[in-house]
Amino acid sequence: MVVRMRHTRSHTANRRSHHALKSPEMAVCKNCGAMHRPHHMCLACGFYNGRIVIDMKAKAEARTARMTAKREAIRAEAGQPAEAEAAK
Repeated sequence: MVVRMRHTRSHTANRRSHHALKSPEMAVCKNCGAMHRPHHMCLACGFYNGRIVIDMKAKAEARTARMTAKREAIRAEAGQPAEAEAAK
């Protein structure tokens, strides 16, 4: 059986010099002007290639409603009054 040859630190570092991370390329959204990854939809407006892929406004409203319901459920479980009742 052959004994493996050792590599010096400099030889190992030279080999690993290509392992560095590169910054991602960015494209400009034609709809809103925000930066996004090429060949991906814009995370700000939901458009890709001139057409809407995801309605981001509806998605944000659904998230807000879901989080509000979750907060109210947690308050009800803890026995605290809801925000509407506390405001009165």
